[in-house]
Amino acid sequence: MAETVEIDDKKYPQRLKEALKNLTGSLGPKKLYYKGNWSPEIFENCLAVVGSRHLTYYGRKATEQLVTECAAAGITIVSGFMYGGDEAAHSAAVKCGGPGRAGKTIAVMPCGIDRIHPETQKKLYQEILEKGGLIISEYPDLDQPQQWTYVQRDRIVAGLCKAVLVTEAALESGSLITASYAKKFGRKIFAIPGPITSELSKGTIKLIKEGAEPITEAKQILDFFKILPSAKKPSASNGGMSDIPPTGTLEEKIINQLRREPLKADEMARLFAVPVAQLGTSLSLMQLKGFINLEGGKYYIN
Repeated sequence: MAETVEIDDKKYPQRLKEALKNLTGSLGPKKLYYKGNWSPEIFENCLAVVGSRHLTYYGRKATEQLVTECAAAGITIVSGFMYGGDEAAHSAAVKCGGPGRAGKTIAVMPCGIDRIHPETQKKLYQEILEKGGLIISEYPDLDQPQQWTYVQRDRIVAGLCKAVLVTEAALESGSLITASYAKKFGRKIFAIPGPITSELSKGTIKLIKEGAEPITEAKQILDFFKILPSAKKPSASNGGMSDIPPTGTLEEKIINQLRREPLKADEMARLFAVPVAQLGTSLSLMQLKGFINLEGGKYYIN
């Protein structure tokens, strides 16, 4: 059952109210609908994390790494619940397993509070609530999302937060709309540098040119929030590598090479001067052990 918070209620997020008032002269949504853990603490240190709906493997791994460390340190991750960048951010937050307030995330919906959109993320929706997070919307019941409601949602995502992290974005990406609101609200903007050959790096490169801080480690965000990292560094996935390949083996060579760049199997066979069949056996075993992952024909470090 959804609950509501009126704009004149002391519980209404003050940071959001002030941001929208300074932007438009109005106080923003007069009523917010929500499910989950509404508490002053969850709004204290919020970081918006947004990215492309067509998130690449690189974008997902970078998102998981940064969000995991930030959420484990107690930062609340705010995003828009769409597949791709939003989903990766919410998922990393609820799975980080950090102490205290760690693992909290807020999903701001572009639809009615009682509608799960997209429907394929029902499990994630439940995980957010089970882990003490929040689902928020300015729309009641089962209202359908519209093109304009996504933009309205973006202003809330940016308004709730002290800073915004853009992971991957094309030049026409909705993530840049959130970044635009963040700039108007005077928020700090972080952007992940990406390959100049990727269309999904053009938006983040544009932001960096305009003054966003290029980010390479979670410590930059934690320093901005003046928060110490979690004493126990969490894992962004299911535990990462279970062991380390023995020194001097083909597996170790593969790991070291993939730390430099993702490669195809035939490229590694030529590089290491080994038969493709032998390399294929090693790659399969390494995938089973959780060392590496195959996506788009290339192998990546997990």
